[in-house]
Amino acid sequence: MAVRLQHIAIPRPPDTDAAARAFYGDLLGLQEIAAPTTLQSLGVIWYRLGAECELHLFVEEPMGQDHSGRHFCLAVDDVEALRLHLIEAGVTVASDVPIPARPRYFVRDPFGNLIELTTIEH
Repeated sequence: MAVRLQHIAIPRPPDTDAAARAFYGDLLGLQEIAAPTTLQSLGVIWYRLGAECELHLFVEEPMGQDHSGRHFCLAVDDVEALRLHLIEAGVTVASDVPIPARPRYFVRDPFGNLIELTTIEH
């Protein structure tokens, strides 16, 4: 049986549509896609991640700052250019233990979700 990642679902507080779209759409450049009509009343925002994967942002009341290492990773063509773009926009960028052929860093979205950003060098 073949297994693949289909989507990632992460929380965001109520009334944060604009902040979600500014971060994921404007800063990270993800393509927003329409959520199924049956879910639209729930306030979900969906983005395309590559050809077959999606990012789902669902509404949930905050439960305090998450300090765990839980995260998802986005591979981009030019991680350094994106790092500079995020810093210019005021996003805090944190380095971590280097991985050979995978320059990387971490950011938090406006809702505290941890995201690793990398480029896979071949």
